[in-house]
Amino acid sequence: MSRFCVLLILFSVLFDLTFSITFYLPVNLRKCLREEIHKDVLVTGEYEVSEQPNAKTNLKITDSSGHTLYSKEDASKGKFAFTTEDYDMFEVCFESKSPLGTGRVPDQLVNLDMKHGVEAKNYKEIAKVEKLKPLEVELRRLEDLSESIVNDFAYMKKREEEMRDTNESTNTRVLYFSIFSMCCLIGLATWQVFYLRRFFKAKKLIE
Repeated sequence: MSRFCVLLILFSVLFDLTFSITFYLPVNLRKCLREEIHKDVLVTGEYEVSEQPNAKTNLKITDSSGHTLYSKEDASKGKFAFTTEDYDMFEVCFESKSPLGTGRVPDQLVNLDMKHGVEAKNYKEIAKVEKLKPLEVELRRLEDLSESIVNDFAYMKKREEEMRDTNESTNTRVLYFSIFSMCCLIGLATWQVFYLRRFFKAKKLIE
């Protein structure tokens, strides 16, 4: 694996574990955010939506199959947490509803802070439960981070093997198709030669 891939994985693990965004949500519209997350990863999040008297906002988190992982009607402020069952694309959607219609209610301000993997774990709570010292807590965090990096390497290797198998399979199919096409062309050319030979003999143009 190239040095670039190694650096890319390290940056993705160290800096992409936290996802924070702020945006405006117009009334009677729906905005969704998508993120790919690995299997068996803890995901936590906090959200806060500015209140408007004549509007309410619904929050829904789903996977690519449409399974609902978290749902909250009239969401204003709260937290959520779930553990991924498979590597998938997850979608966080905020939908604003109001009977007054677009343009008559100010946009709502949405703050979303998502964490997954090592950053999603509450090491303070772990330290209290297991009675760990500060150094032991930091070692635990580094151990989890190392495990996350190893898992990313394993996933990259698996994806590389799958891509290589796909390329080899595609190349084999293209080769067989090319051979088949050549055989068809040779057969067609041979048939055409014999047909024209019989035709010219029938017309007594050749002996």
